[in-house]
Amino acid sequence: MYSPMLDSVKVGKVIADFRKRKNVSQEVLSGLAGIGRSHLSAIERGDRKPTLETFFRICNALDVKMSVVISEIEKDI
Repeated sequence: MYSPMLDSVKVGKVIADFRKRKNVSQEVLSGLAGIGRSHLSAIERGDRKPTLETFFRICNALDVKMSVVISEIEKDI
């Protein structure tokens, strides 16, 4: 049985793309989301997968619905 895995690099790329479209630095976004800049950087590089809570905080800080970001991730998969 095939069981697809969520690619953390693709998740990070989509988050980084949204951040860049909003013209926000990692420093500012991490502050707005209440997470460390190095943590955000690791997520964007695909070294770490965000928890649901962290994903919510990032989307909220970007003023984008989680469903919109998830939809972009699904398109990229």
